[in-house]
Amino acid sequence: MDIALVVEDCLTEREAIASYLQQGGISVLAAKSGEEALEKMSDCKPDIIILDVVLPGRSGFELCRALKANPSTKNTPVILCSRKGTDMDKFWGLKQGADAYLPKPVAPEEFIRTVKQLLLVSHGETTLMV
Repeated sequence: MDIALVVEDCLTEREAIASYLQQGGISVLAAKSGEEALEKMSDCKPDIIILDVVLPGRSGFELCRALKANPSTKNTPVILCSRKGTDMDKFWGLKQGADAYLPKPVAPEEFIRTVKQLLLVSHGETTLMV
């Protein structure tokens, strides 16, 4: 079973995203900050990471950039989910290495479809259809 790490400081948003993932058959680890996410990743390597952009301490943009620069996590898909949904925010998120950028509130069907496509690609089972 695939494991997703959800990095979200808002409890309501974190629980909603976790619920969508669990309904899609994906196990969930949760963290409230980038630092907590890195600690959890030292114990368990997730198959996909869902990041909020606005986090306490290190932003989702900064964490995404660090994950994509690290040889052990560079191939792990990262989805940025944020209320910051302008075209420039999306452009900047993808420029930081994110594999997808979804505005909040996330549409459950689109969210799960995106997660599953990225997992298939990361497992080498298909090519991404955009």
